[in-house]
Amino acid sequence: MRDRLEEFGDAEIAVVLFTRQRNLRGYRSRYVDPLSVITDEDRAIYRAFSLGSGSLWQVWGPKVWLKYAQLLRGGASFEKPTEDTSQLGGDFVIGRDGRLVYVFRSKGPDERPSVDDLLDAVRRA
Repeated sequence: MRDRLEEFGDAEIAVVLFTRQRNLRGYRSRYVDPLSVITDEDRAIYRAFSLGSGSLWQVWGPKVWLKYAQLLRGGASFEKPTEDTSQLGGDFVIGRDGRLVYVFRSKGPDERPSVDDLLDAVRRA
């Protein structure tokens, strides 16, 4: 997605995390720069958007292990999780009028919409 940010035009893109504030600086520089980041330690935003927790199978099932194997083969290193790995995420597009125009609730940690789907939603907004 980073390589296509300019396609989003003047849309504001924010990443919502439930990490502790003290972890935010390192997380931001490693994963989300130059996007805006919102810290939601008590997960109020997650609840408002009905983002629940995944089952053990959803979070650590074969699809996830396959993805880890691909990453490790590509030279990535495994890092022990430090936060709740069962929290599921989502992607949402909110129009300038405050109306929710796109909703994608992940069913697992490896599930995300395509950049093209997000761009289409932004254009519709």
